[in-house]
Amino acid sequence: MTESPAIRLRDLDRALSDELAALRFGPPVTHVYDPLQYARGPHEQYLARCGDARGRLVLVGMNPGPFGMAQTGVPFGEVSAVRDWMGLDAPIGRPDPEHPKRPVLGFEQPRTEVSGQRLWGWARERYGTPEAFFARWFVLNWCPLCVLGDTGRNLTPDKLRARERKPLTVACDRALRRAVEILAPARVIGVGAFAEERARAALDGLDVPVGRVLHPSPASPQANGGWAEKAEAELRAQGVTLP
Repeated sequence: MTESPAIRLRDLDRALSDELAALRFGPPVTHVYDPLQYARGPHEQYLARCGDARGRLVLVGMNPGPFGMAQTGVPFGEVSAVRDWMGLDAPIGRPDPEHPKRPVLGFEQPRTEVSGQRLWGWARERYGTPEAFFARWFVLNWCPLCVLGDTGRNLTPDKLRARERKPLTVACDRALRRAVEILAPARVIGVGAFAEERARAALDGLDVPVGRVLHPSPASPQANGGWAEKAEAELRAQGVTLP
């Protein structure tokens, strides 16, 4: 019997996590968190409840933020969205070693992941329930690692040294392509320019349209003034219908 998409995604993520565990990073990197390891419980709850369908629209983020997926194991995983809206509740461990300025407190983390608050807030506002949203959409990240510098600064993959970035890119591109083959989406939409770039490279030759929406990061001046409205305009321009 063919395994479900959720089980296949679970196995894909476990294999990617094991592969990335062999990578090593030099300065300015001091800590690397892999929530697919210590937050495997809620991550796999998310896949089981939300990842078991094909033919949807797939939003692709870049990598975990320190107050989002690094805390909850869910892409753009702002705590209240994951705990209260999605209803995920599996135990969360701690990375080892842990940066003293970026502790993983799981569902007790008081700080808000603004990008996740905006993205999942839009999902809740537009669709109401997780069931209605995930009937049409799925959200995943290109890379599962949260990379930190000595001050606790979040180092995105594009800021890594070329020799360290290359094996990471190869592994994450391959995993994204496989995830898209599993999910057979109607369209893949990168959240931000980097995610779109990686999606286009990873999915080259596959018969799936790739587009982009504005990243909801507070570091983006454009996103700080009506991100949801701008993202919806971009989606409609790509032919995506919204309720």
